[in-house]
Amino acid sequence: MSTPRHRAAPEHTHPDDVPVLTALSALADPVRLTLVRELSGSPEWSRACGTFDVPVGKAALSHHFAVLRAAGLVEQRDEGPRRVNRLRRTEFDVRFPGLLELVLRTDS
Repeated sequence: MSTPRHRAAPEHTHPDDVPVLTALSALADPVRLTLVRELSGSPEWSRACGTFDVPVGKAALSHHFAVLRAAGLVEQRDEGPRRVNRLRRTEFDVRFPGLLELVLRTDS
């Protein structure tokens, strides 16, 4: 008989506790920038981790989401077997006004 697998809930850092260099470093990576851009165009809690169009495997994707959580950019929660995401835009904009607006521009 198999036992149900339970994964630990993700740890989140509030944007108020994030240094600007941590935020900039998280947003400097092309994969993480793609994740943030895709989340910005999606309703909150509608995107599971495996639905993003990025050229990395599961382990690397988990790492990128961990960096985004540590930078206060993303919040995640488990819904059954899926881990869904939301961009913490409002909270992040209070901490770093205008930063997300700049990096989300497609003409930059």
